[in-house]
Amino acid sequence: MPLTRRAASQIPGFRGLQNALSLSTNHLRPRIHGYPMTENTPENTLIESSDAAASAEYIQEYLEQKQRELAALPADAPALDRARLNLDIAEAKVGITRGDEAWDLARAALDTFIENECWQEAVEACDVLYQTSQPASLMALAHGVWLAVTYPIDPQLSINMLGYIIDETPPDADGAAVAAITAHYIADVRAEEKQRDSLMFLTNEMVANVAKAHSKVEDQEGLSAWMERLRLHDPADFLPKLALVLGAIVPADEWWFDRDALRDKLPD
Repeated sequence: MPLTRRAASQIPGFRGLQNALSLSTNHLRPRIHGYPMTENTPENTLIESSDAAASAEYIQEYLEQKQRELAALPADAPALDRARLNLDIAEAKVGITRGDEAWDLARAALDTFIENECWQEAVEACDVLYQTSQPASLMALAHGVWLAVTYPIDPQLSINMLGYIIDETPPDADGAAVAAITAHYIADVRAEEKQRDSLMFLTNEMVANVAKAHSKVEDQEGLSAWMERLRLHDPADFLPKLALVLGAIVPADEWWFDRDALRDKLPD
């Protein structure tokens, strides 16, 4: 996983993890069917009301609108246009608990995004696949995390995907610690300006909360010892561990894409 820059111990703010020890346990921002709600989220999002019935009605209207747009596409429309609409439709179907129908749409969209090197949208497709709660949803999550860490996409989405790994990992397992520290590292090396401040704060909290759940860490001394014991200071140590976590989810011969070929497409 070629996320290369300085060691984690050299990251500005990394030593500020102790400040997160007293914070709340909610380490992820609210989502719209898996997508992060940021200050740039448009007002006409899929969820416009806290009322379940009104929300379901709105999602149904959104679904029908996107289906009309898909039907109106000419036969020779670009594959990406079709894939984007299918992903919108899949997301809406997840929102009205039709995950089985959403799976095939999002899975086909993922292949199109990979083929066209649209890495951000490929991760979004994996996010939707994970949200469908189908038998292979955890495999979809692993694929999305691999893409989100390997390619320089929106760091907020990468951190959300790693948050799912934390959610899926038993609290006493090391995988959650590896996911949390990777999220913190991504916040530092990929986010900029105000987003960086927000994501560094968020991922500080993620690491601190995982440390509490994993080893009952309550203070800075304990956190430092915990990080040293798990070798979480250097990406050269923790990124290979993340690869092992993903490998435990997806057997080597069951990946949906050729990871070596995709690594060759990395920007310089």
